Amino acid sequence: MAHRFLISHDSPVLYITIVTKSRIPVFQSNRMREVLCHAINDARNSGAFLLFAYVVMLDHVHLLAGRPAATSDLLRVLKGLTARRIIDYLKVNSYASSLAKLQHQERERGYKYSLWQTEKNVLPVFSEGMFMEKLNYIHSNPVRAGLVEHASEYRWSSVRIWRRCPLEHEPLLMDNDLIHWRSQRR
Repeated sequence: MAHRFLISHDSPVLYITIVTKSRIPVFQSNRMREVLCHAINDARNSGAFLLFAYVVMLDHVHLLAGRPAATSDLLRVLKGLTARRIIDYLKVNSYASSLAKLQHQERERGYKYSLWQTEKNVLPVFSEGMFMEKLNYIHSNPVRAGLVEHASEYRWSSVRIWRRCPLEHEPLLMDNDLIHWRSQRR
């Protein structure tokens, strides 16, 4: 069993926002969201980080994650693996027009496509109060965007897990039970 996680200055949670290149709405279909969620889970296992919350929007993703090592290592694994899976999916399924939108001048190692923008939108979260603020922001994102009327209606979010009413086949499972709360929150 994994160790309990205490949100503190010594072990901050990272609030991560990753935005698609030119804000292209790559995640319009459930299949693309599914591919992304599987890739996030594989990145979590590969990078050995905890995942506490997420939402997949049409052109961006928000995550709350525990940092196992350097933030740059977590981002490299997360962005690299997810980009590779999405681009490979587009190639295998002959989505040439979608690939063309992600294309750029060929770079080192023969990379021709970019899924994510290069800036790093990462905020360390040191307190439980700030964690809950970011969690609520993440979960209300689909409502603010007009995708659903109630946050729990949006399949591509951790809101149901946090409300303790998960679907039978949640797209991603969370590590929220590993958080050691200083105050009673359950």
